[in-house]
Amino acid sequence: MTLQPLLQASPTIQAHAAAAIAALVLGTLQFGLERGGACHRWMGRVWVGLMAVVALSSFGISGLRQFGPFSWIHLLSVFTLAALVRGVRHARHGEIAAHRWTMIALYLGALVITGLFTLSPGRIMGRVVFG
Repeated sequence: MTLQPLLQASPTIQAHAAAAIAALVLGTLQFGLERGGACHRWMGRVWVGLMAVVALSSFGISGLRQFGPFSWIHLLSVFTLAALVRGVRHARHGEIAAHRWTMIALYLGALVITGLFTLSPGRIMGRVVFG
């Protein structure tokens, strides 16, 4: 494992990776917290902010370039931003089951599954983890 590929990447990619890793850790911690408490709400707000940084910063990353400067991953970013709004709205309206499933789906889909794709050969995080 070496951080060199990430340290040599653009500041946008560094911010994107840092926010994604922080969101992954914070999201994992959220699963162990009491639901609805002050700590859960505070950490949830931070998590939503981190996820917004992850999604928004992706628009500054154009390595795949399938559709001009964009790729299918950017569609996921648009979906992520919309789902974040929806998940927060569910919580504010007391729709707790819908909030829970929206946030779990975001955690698994936008962080875990897409995070696994970043470990592919030739990708920066793949080189970080596997050298």
